[in-house]
Amino acid sequence: MKIDTAVRHVTRPGANLFLELGFPPAEAKQLQAASQKQINDTRQLKQQLMEALSSWIAEHQLKQAEAAEILMVSRPRVSDVVNKKTAKFTIDTLVEMLSRIGKPVRLVIG
Repeated sequence: MKIDTAVRHVTRPGANLFLELGFPPAEAKQLQAASQKQINDTRQLKQQLMEALSSWIAEHQLKQAEAAEILMVSRPRVSDVVNKKTAKFTIDTLVEMLSRIGKPVRLVIG
């Protein structure tokens, strides 16, 4: 049995995916705006968590390998944190890393 893997449609970067999925233009615009806001909010939260981790590493003058051992992650993962590669982490992972160094995380809504 052969599996069909042919690409039938490619959405251009920056295109409104909701419009291409067949939503009415007004609704597609609203959905895209809401989606982009959620993405931006998540990215900002990850950046704040990464900044707290990076600051802690700098304050303690740790090498990435030393920080990796304390955080129980690989050295490249520490590099990703220091370089703010938000796409490589979930919020849960970053909160867990902060917990390992005794930094509580509090969520404020509003």
